[in-house]
Amino acid sequence: MSEIDVAQLEQVLLDGAVLVDVREPGEYAQAHVPGARLIPMGQLGSRLPELDRSRPVHLICASGNRSGAMRQLLTANGFEAVNVEGGTKAWISSGRPVESGLS
Repeated sequence: MSEIDVAQLEQVLLDGAVLVDVREPGEYAQAHVPGARLIPMGQLGSRLPELDRSRPVHLICASGNRSGAMRQLLTANGFEAVNVEGGTKAWISSGRPVESGLS
């Protein structure tokens, strides 16, 4: 599965899925999916060793474009990567909870 929607994301997060937010720190600080780990798009390639290759990595950005590109990067490097369709905007629009700040 290369892409999921926010309802599917909510379910996999309940099951302990890994979610990486590839937006910039300022965007992430404003609002992000609870539990999302910030690794900005420009840093992802050099930070691949921080990710567990044995588990799918779910990727999110604002709308799904940047995370879609980063899904290709991860896939090319041997990861099972899944893009979140509609991104954080879709998550917020659906009324799901968000966190703010950089922690």
